[in-house]
Amino acid sequence: MSEQDLCEEEQKLCKEWLAKNYLTFKNDTYKFNSKYRAGVLGLVQKGTAYLHVIGDNVKDLYIDELGRATEGDLIIAQRLLGKRGGASAKIAEIVGREESYGVGYIVERYGHKSLVDLKTDHPVGAELTQGEINSYKLGDVFKIDYQEHKIMEKLGHISDPKVDEKIVLAQYNKHDEFDEEVLKIARSFAPVDAKRYPNRKDLRDLPFCTIDPVTAKDFDDSIYWDDKNSTLYVAIADVSEYVKPFGALDNEAMYRGFSIYLPHRSIPMLPRELSETLCSLQPHVDRLAYVFEIKLDKKTLEVIESDVYEAVMHSDRRFNYEEIDDFFDGKLKAKTDEEKRIFDALTKLRVITDRLKEQRLKVGFDFHSVEIEMTLDEDTNLIATKESKETPSHALIEDCMLLANKEAAKRYDRGIFRIHEPPSQSKLQTLYQELSAIGMQIEIKPTIKETIEAIQKQAKEMGIESDVDTLIIRSQMQARYAPLNSGHFGLGFEEYTHFTSPIRRYSDLIVHRLLKAIKKGDTKEGSYVLRNIETLAMMISEKEREASTIESEYKARKYARWAKENLHKEFKARIIATDPEVRAELHDEIIGAKLNITHSENVVLFENVIVRIDKVDIPRARIYAAVVGKAD
Repeated sequence: MSEQDLCEEEQKLCKEWLAKNYLTFKNDTYKFNSKYRAGVLGLVQKGTAYLHVIGDNVKDLYIDELGRATEGDLIIAQRLLGKRGGASAKIAEIVGREESYGVGYIVERYGHKSLVDLKTDHPVGAELTQGEINSYKLGDVFKIDYQEHKIMEKLGHISDPKVDEKIVLAQYNKHDEFDEEVLKIARSFAPVDAKRYPNRKDLRDLPFCTIDPVTAKDFDDSIYWDDKNSTLYVAIADVSEYVKPFGALDNEAMYRGFSIYLPHRSIPMLPRELSETLCSLQPHVDRLAYVFEIKLDKKTLEVIESDVYEAVMHSDRRFNYEEIDDFFDGKLKAKTDEEKRIFDALTKLRVITDRLKEQRLKVGFDFHSVEIEMTLDEDTNLIATKESKETPSHALIEDCMLLANKEAAKRYDRGIFRIHEPPSQSKLQTLYQELSAIGMQIEIKPTIKETIEAIQKQAKEMGIESDVDTLIIRSQMQARYAPLNSGHFGLGFEEYTHFTSPIRRYSDLIVHRLLKAIKKGDTKEGSYVLRNIETLAMMISEKEREASTIESEYKARKYARWAKENLHKEFKARIIATDPEVRAELHDEIIGAKLNITHSENVVLFENVIVRIDKVDIPRARIYAAVVGKAD
């Protein structure tokens, strides 16, 4: 950590740690002494835990004497060198706790009101008198600061479906509104005037188009295929032109990390003045873009050369996925010369992306997991669900973006990489055992890829392709961001990053800043971007997990409220787990709801059954059901 990045309080702390020999100080930079590491204490089991070490390419440390330390504590640990076994350490100092927030609600216990945690049902140790608790209604919901042990705000009442959004956001201290200081910066930018950017490449004559979901408002990416020169242009919103390092706008984007997408609305990483307007590659207006120009060999589809540069572009047309699928199916014709030009290019580009996908799947995986789309009414109650399937238009855009992301990752050795490690042998063994139990013949091939592809082939023949793919995905390591490259197992790529969505992912904004610094030969800016890259990669990975959890927990709450309205009714479902407990998933008029099965006899994995919804726990978003018969 560079001294100039530290505030006064942090400088004081670093000097204390320097005196304790935890740190070294050289060339205005603090680094950890080789004997010491800092990290967050993971799950405590039987008095031991692993320390999740902050830093690049460093292993977690095993700690067998925890003293007063508990899960979530920020620790400085002394490495135990020369000790046999895995890397281990002892706790030198507990320096704080991870930020911790939660949600509590008022219940009645033993004849009096009590404030309990929504997830655990344990009493919340907030500083409240019994008189204060009695002033609230049963079911009132509150955001809790567990570090300070205090109530931060009342969120609403557990019976109101609109409180679900507040609950899932409060658990991670997320907020929707932007401070006025941030909004003031976002509103301060002038509309794009190409004359003000003489050093940018002018691509306004190229017929770019965007292809997105019908509900999208933030258009990150636009494409154009020049078939004559076998060149793909991937134009990405140039967020880094507006969101500069330091300052309120960048701090807020970093804090949020990702846009969050709920079924009825989005909670953007950037103010809507940027995410849905000035940065968004809207049709028929000039926009600033950061563009990859990628020339391909038409025979091999190898990249002959690529360049990335700042440009001014002008999207000629905004399409949704359904429109492009209709065009590919012959159901949509060009209405203008402009559209005809775009459709001609897309027809030729589809041949290229289909071949790119075919090549990619020779080294990477093809998983058929099911995404569920929810439709909510104006009170945010669930009224319908449908499976979201990949179509030719999705596939075309995906392979264009993958190509740009790969090219971006090739341009540096240290930065932000998207890595995905191979699964552990223990997880694979569990997977093989689960599949053997339903009668699948598991043959271990020379590589994991060959083994999994043989399993997928068998699953397809059995008609349980997406179910088995879901289990395979569950056995994988989680993809994450890292400062050093170690490849992407799932995609089969040697190097990969995220470049194409800076409106909704902070990782991509960092990649843009780094590529611009490299392009300009600006070593000062480049070194600034990389200065705290280890901590940043770790933080972004954590923010991604939070956003994903918020999105899935919100859906679980909508399912639970729907189930409450359908108590004692019977539905078709599929068994999705038998160990350690039986679980099922609804496959009826509503699909995707997870069910905790309380009564079942002789059910097997992936069996279709009839279930009766017996009980719903709204605070914890759990649905309990009994298997009452077999389905066809």
